[in-house]
Amino acid sequence: MSIARSEAIWSGTLKEGNGTMKVASGYFEGPYTFATRFEANPKGTNPEELIGAAHAGCYSMFLSALLTTNGTPPARVHTTATVHLTAGPTISKIELNCEAEVPGLDAARFQELAVEAKAKCPVSKALAAVDEVQLNATLL
Repeated sequence: MSIARSEAIWSGTLKEGNGTMKVASGYFEGPYTFATRFEANPKGTNPEELIGAAHAGCYSMFLSALLTTNGTPPARVHTTATVHLTAGPTISKIELNCEAEVPGLDAARFQELAVEAKAKCPVSKALAAVDEVQLNATLL
């Protein structure tokens, strides 16, 4: 299995400071500030956005694996993750919305596999402390 590495640099105070987050592969590097995290400023990223990307990516891959093992490989799995940062601050809720094109699969079996993927993908397991993770999975 693999080991992944990322890093962050922060300079200055919480409200006036700024930082950069990047992944070791070099495929992502982005600035972040108090405003990009707590004021929904679009001119940068934030840890929650990256957690959402990781969760959506992991869920999509895990569901694809389950579908393939089921004998119904997907043509496409598209997942979005909306991460809610609330007072504390704490991540209080994550909404996973998935649409999948899976030829030859009935809706009931798709829902079973979608729920299983939510429970078993490694990022879901890592985020087990989040109070609420909602799943809306649609078979196209």
